[in-house]
Amino acid sequence: MPPALVPKPAGRDGTKRDTPTAPLHCRGFLRLDVNAATDSAAAAPRPARGPRAWLRALTVYREPPVVRMLFLGFSAGLPLLLVFGTLSFWLREAGVDRTSIGFISWVALAYAFKWAWAPLVDRLPLPWLTARLGRRRSWLLASQLVIVAGLVGMALTDPAQHLRLLVIFALTTAFASATQDIALDAYRIESAAVEKQAALAAAYQTGYRLAMIWAGAGALAIAARFDPNEAEYHFAPWTIAYLAMAASMAVGIVATLLAPEPAVTVPPALPREGSAAQRLLAWLNGAVVSPFADFIRRYRWHAVLLLALIATYRMSDVVMGVMANPFYRDMGFTKDEVAAVSKVYGVVMTLAGAFIGGVLSLRFGVVKTLFAGALLSAATNLLFAWLAMRGHDLGFLIFAVSADNLSAGIASSAFVAYLSGLTNVAYSATQYALFSSVMLLLPKYIAGWSGWAVDSFGYVSFFVGTALLGLPVLLLVWLAGRPAARSAAPR
Repeated sequence: MPPALVPKPAGRDGTKRDTPTAPLHCRGFLRLDVNAATDSAAAAPRPARGPRAWLRALTVYREPPVVRMLFLGFSAGLPLLLVFGTLSFWLREAGVDRTSIGFISWVALAYAFKWAWAPLVDRLPLPWLTARLGRRRSWLLASQLVIVAGLVGMALTDPAQHLRLLVIFALTTAFASATQDIALDAYRIESAAVEKQAALAAAYQTGYRLAMIWAGAGALAIAARFDPNEAEYHFAPWTIAYLAMAASMAVGIVATLLAPEPAVTVPPALPREGSAAQRLLAWLNGAVVSPFADFIRRYRWHAVLLLALIATYRMSDVVMGVMANPFYRDMGFTKDEVAAVSKVYGVVMTLAGAFIGGVLSLRFGVVKTLFAGALLSAATNLLFAWLAMRGHDLGFLIFAVSADNLSAGIASSAFVAYLSGLTNVAYSATQYALFSSVMLLLPKYIAGWSGWAVDSFGYVSFFVGTALLGLPVLLLVWLAGRPAARSAAPR
């Protein structure tokens, strides 16, 4: 399949550079396939072959920006399961019905609407913090502190007694986590050259998945150790587990304080000339209108195809994920079994997939890896339909979780690299927030009805349906890689 063309910012050396003054479409394109030409005028050299070439490709994971992203990725990955997967297990154990759990998953829509305040994170300085830490790190630290406060609030709220209050704290945590993602995505994009983004994405996914092991298996294991009887619901074990998760955000806080600020020059938050109204309008144009207009201007009608692909790529995984933990609970798996298989072994397989995806993207191109990841992610959902018919089968659970997480890692690594390549570094935070928001909005909304779907049709039909949701994605990836689609992008 022919790879898609994405813009390559000029002068992107990963350390010191100025924001480009010319539009990105005036500066050429980077082909995401290493076997293709880097632009229309010159052909890239054929990549070296053999074991040494693969070893040289792997050395990218030792570079400081890549290693740094491992720890910051941990900070990004910790809150998600605590307001999504782990929370759904807790709610099901507390006696909350599946339909309500599905609707409560809409808390995660905060991640889908983060584009709305991304311009503020991109350009607005924070009092005191920005002057001392810089534009990206100040927002990272502020959001991390709010995450800690939200997790503490969740830890002290019993869903069996105060479900609405727990949802409020979960929403606060999700909002702060989405804000952290905005700043961190921009930090990652500004920290290295375009050709290194796949490696940064793999390191980010590694830290992210390690955090998910801790937020999933760690939280469940802690709750299990302090639970006197798993046959009955007890609130105290979950309090201890969530307080431990809040304390674990120290990893991200320390990493933020020690990380360097990217040396990227940006316009001031507000123009210095004109009336207050004129200055505000000028700022809104530069921070809000320009990032979106830039994307449409660079891709024209091709932008519709790109947005459709982004909106549906993770559909099958996201919709299935809401009911995964209630499914494990209903199949009779204990917290320790779920922690060991799904939240440890499964996440390790995701890490392997993330590294495989990063290397495959460098060797064969992002678009080809995108297609493979989408195909595998949809197909592996059928394994859970089979597990639903088998019942409590620990061996088959290991097999299903292994295949599902390996494919998810490959898909995620390639997808993050693909989104990073679409951004203009002058608007990195806002444009990446737009892409990642579009990626989640439709899947998260549909996922809110997953509990109703299970109650109405059963687990087998539900998992088969989530697999079918992945079929349109294959067509969109193929269309995005066609020569006709690539020629639509400005040169």
